[in-house]
Amino acid sequence: MRREKNQYIFASELTKRNRSHHFRVVFLVFLPLLLLILWVASITVSNRVLVKDMKLTVLNLHPDLENFSILHISDLHGARFGKEQKAIDAALGTTRYSCVVMTGDMLGEDRDVEPLLELVALLPHDTPKFLIPGDMDGDIVETTAHSSLSVYAQWVEELQAAGVTILDRPALITREKGRIWFVPEELYSLDLDGMQKIYQGQWDDLNNRAASLTADNAARLRYLEYEIKRIEDLKEIKKQFRQEDIQVVLTHTPLSSDYVADLVSWGSKEEAFSMRYASLILAGHYNGGQWRIPFVGAVYVPELGWFPEDEQVEGLSYVEGIPQYISPGLGSDPHYEHQPGRAFNSPVITRILLTRRVD
Repeated sequence: MRREKNQYIFASELTKRNRSHHFRVVFLVFLPLLLLILWVASITVSNRVLVKDMKLTVLNLHPDLENFSILHISDLHGARFGKEQKAIDAALGTTRYSCVVMTGDMLGEDRDVEPLLELVALLPHDTPKFLIPGDMDGDIVETTAHSSLSVYAQWVEELQAAGVTILDRPALITREKGRIWFVPEELYSLDLDGMQKIYQGQWDDLNNRAASLTADNAARLRYLEYEIKRIEDLKEIKKQFRQEDIQVVLTHTPLSSDYVADLVSWGSKEEAFSMRYASLILAGHYNGGQWRIPFVGAVYVPELGWFPEDEQVEGLSYVEGIPQYISPGLGSDPHYEHQPGRAFNSPVITRILLTRRVD
């Protein structure tokens, strides 16, 4: 009896060892397969350009602006989606829109403007197209000598030639009696009188020794003339704003509630050009978190930390009662040092439809 019992115990241990061995074999065989499947799925998702529709209710929208649509593009980062942006062209298809806004970081690290020009070539020539620079794009104007006598950077000149308005002043689109402004965020906080005094003083100093200007000084003089003219234009444009106008604020980096609250408090109720009367804020910058886990969200965002809330990195949220839409973007940002490319994160272009209707 004792011998039989020992044999039974020995057989049980052997069975356990066999099961453990089989499990390890299955694990070692299927883990690489699972990782391969996930890798292929991520590549498929992250290279499939999507055009998403979003309807936004604006209660004070003029009837003539009903169904005004904004195509919001951000954070291309110099990426190409097929030859001459074929995948973007296919995604846009026959999509129609009233204007296009690009909220920065459209160039790559090497400042190559060609991928962006290829994208712009896909857009209707007669559709208004506005762009603000992001932190990766560089300055839109040059303050030192360069290859052109224009004050604008070379990439800006090429985009302007392609029909893109570089938004350094508010731009107005009218539809019958409806009026919609597109305003770079930083213009709300400028001390125009103070800036004008500083720039004028610098211009006077350089102009007084114009006969002996170096190439850099001549470029600096052109830059100061540009800034003085821009400030004069801004002062006149501000007078054209009406409180019933729609103001769409463009910013590369999403605005915080504290910052928006400060801008609102600085403006008086009587002044129409004010964040107080903003109807929508459009932003980008975060690329949707770059690497995402399905059904969880962004993994890590340098400025926000681990697993930030989705409303911090993409989609529609509200800051001080003002709707802010953060584009998931198209490309990948090198600032995500340990997250190259996009993972489970489809490139997105958004069409925002303005309506007075409340669903």
